[in-house]
Amino acid sequence: MDTFRVLTVNGGVVTEDVDFHFWLPPGGSGYADAQIDDYGDSGGRRGFVWRPGVSMRLKARFSHEPGELLGTAGFGFWNAPFADPSMKWPTLPQAVWFFYASPPSDLPLPLEGVGQGWFMGTIDAGTKKAVSTIPFAPIFLLLNRSRSFRLRYWPMVRSRLGISFKPVPVTMTEWHHYRLDWRSDGCLFYVDEELVYQTAFSPRGPLGFVCWLDNQYMVLTRNGRFRWGTMPLAEAQWLEVADLQIASIATS
Repeated sequence: MDTFRVLTVNGGVVTEDVDFHFWLPPGGSGYADAQIDDYGDSGGRRGFVWRPGVSMRLKARFSHEPGELLGTAGFGFWNAPFADPSMKWPTLPQAVWFFYASPPSDLPLPLEGVGQGWFMGTIDAGTKKAVSTIPFAPIFLLLNRSRSFRLRYWPMVRSRLGISFKPVPVTMTEWHHYRLDWRSDGCLFYVDEELVYQTAFSPRGPLGFVCWLDNQYMVLTRNGRFRWGTMPLAEAQWLEVADLQIASIATS
């Protein structure tokens, strides 16, 4: 895929020479975003073309280290479940990607601790197994405040939601090669040509490719706390991407 939509919001900038440069200005208020994607010209999720059997690879570096870079950022495949202006309706999330979330974000990923940082992972919350848990969500979130209950039952819920994740073991401000292979029998994540994570979870698709940098945060905890917002930036921050390639691969 050689043609990308460029999306910039509230001062965000995307420039392209040989490489892509995503830049957010300091200060400001409200949501700011610098993004490329391949969602298509038809509008909505009908433009998504990627299913299991695809590989994404690129080189990337960021302006700041984890905790210092504010907001979210990353690259990979997802279904833009909310907040994208080209999507008329929200939906349950699907993704396979390299993803960054700064404080105060807290996502329902680990069994213990705060769900934030630079990681690789998957989610597919729209399967029949995942949707079947929705009627029980209120009572489950209440019981999940108990550590013993959470340690026993949260792994089962994560499995139903197709959630898998692992921290990326490299420095964000240095150039690294990133690659993910999204296969029908699972997903493989490589950093500097070394396989660093493999999971049997594989989103169904179709999904769109996205690479972005923004200033938002989300708190969605295992015990039901939810809030969303944006952060003003004390200084400019950026993401550089080079040698971006997306290609079909064998699915098994």
